[in-house]
Parts: sequence; structure tokens; C-alpha cells
Amino acid sequence: MTTNAIDTGTDHLLAELESGVLTLTMNRPEARNAFSGEMIGAFSTQLAQAEINPEVRCILVTGAGKGFCAGGDVKGMAKARASGRDGPSSSVDARIHRQRIDQRAVSGRLFTIPKPTLAALPGPAAGAGMGIALSCDLRIMAKNAIFTTAFAKVGFSGDYGATYFLTQLVGAAKARELFYFSDRIDSEEALRLGLTNWVCEPEELSDKSREIATRLASGPPVALRYLKENINRALNNPDFGECMDLEATNMARCRDTQDHQNAVRAFLARETPVFTGR
Repeated sequence: MTTNAIDTGTDHLLAELESGVLTLTMNRPEARNAFSGEMIGAFSTQLAQAEINPEVRCILVTGAGKGFCAGGDVKGMAKARASGRDGPSSSVDARIHRQRIDQRAVSGRLFTIPKPTLAALPGPAAGAGMGIALSCDLRIMAKNAIFTTAFAKVGFSGDYGATYFLTQLVGAAKARELFYFSDRIDSEEALRLGLTNWVCEPEELSDKSREIATRLASGPPVALRYLKENINRALNNPDFGECMDLEATNMARCRDTQDHQNAVRAFLARETPVFTGR
């Protein structure tokens, strides 16, 4: 597979497809990669296209410069309010509906898309940026990167799935503490809490995240799709019987794939299997 730079329609989100890995880079380093309308719109479009593109076998999300994502652009909000540009151009209901659409199209889709997702944090992931990082299946962070919920410090209650994902990962009591106080979570604490899977030196982040994403992209796409479905079902509907039934159904589906049959032959021949997604 060759490298393919993708035109996202905006400089606020960069996209590149290489060896089955779609890398999406939030690209507003001057604003700590805080959201913009252009960024969220492009993010939504790229994820929707990636879900149905068989060439995309893993999605890597990262940020440009020294940060991952600061979430909402608080400075931009303040400037708009001071200049009078944030007037009530739409109703509260309309803004709620727009927010719901955007959240589901980005962190919601990262969580449910039937392909493995990885977040690579070169620096802070705050607020909704933390929500996006936690919506991915796996995370790797530079040693100097941090998490912070940040919402309470600016009078917000949380968005982009942050409350759901953080509560699932650390439990309700710890999630309350982290949301109420908005303390910084360094990489060592993040690893202890299970908020990240790996920590590395800052200069190693790009290579290590690419290595992990490439390993995911070379895995069995059908099996990984059903593994993700199994795990998400266990999170969202932890009925033991239903989870067992879904496992049985998905195992039977995997058994009929060429990938499984070729992997068995490779196992018996002591060779490395090559997965094609069929």
C-alpha cells in the first residue's frame, strides 16, 4: 500500500493513508489544536468515509505540535462573545441538536466504527479533546503529555463522550473526582488508571504509534471488527447471556472467513499469516 495524502478541505485537519493506517491530525497548534467548525466537519467526513473504505484498516488520531487537543476553543468563544458575534442565531434546541450530531459523528463514530482506533498524545488532551482520546480503542502518550477534564474550570458539564468513557475506564467515584476538580493527570498516573496503554519518550511517539497502528492494520479485519463489537456490547449491555450469544455468533462468522482458514494453514506450517479481510 502506498502513502496517500487526502484533501480534507481544510488545514485544520490533515489526513494521510499509508499501509492501511488512516492518520488524522488535528492541526491548529497555535490554539493547542482546539476545535473549529472546519475541523469537526472534516473529522466527521473522514471518519464516515473511512468506515466504508476497505483500504482503511486502522485509524490513528493525533495532534500537531506539542498538544493533542484542547477541546473547545475557549479563547475563540470569549472573543466572539466580546465582539457580539455569538448572538442567538439559532435556538437552544437547534444548538443542542447540532452538538449531538457533531459528537456522534466524531467521538461516537471512533467508538463504534468497526475498525481499531488509536490515539497518540504528544501533549495535553483536555476537555472534549480528552473525550476524543478516550473514545479510541487504545492510547499511547508521550511521557510529558497529560489528561485533564477541564470542563468545570470553565463552567461546562462535559461533552464528546468524556463522562461516559472516563466513568467506564476508572469507575464513578474516581470519575467524579476528576471531573469536579479538573486536576491534571500525568502520564504515570494515566497508565496506572488505565487511561493509556503505553507511555514513551516524546521523540519516540511518532515511530511507536505508527508501529502499533501498523500492527493493528495487519491484523484480521473481520475478527477485529467482531472483537470490538463483543467488547462494546459488554460495556453497553452487560447481560452475560447476551454477550455469550454474540460471541458464539461472531465466532461462527469468523470461522467461515478466508482469513481464518489461511491463518490455520499458516499456524500448522509455522508461518506468519497474511490477512486480507475476506
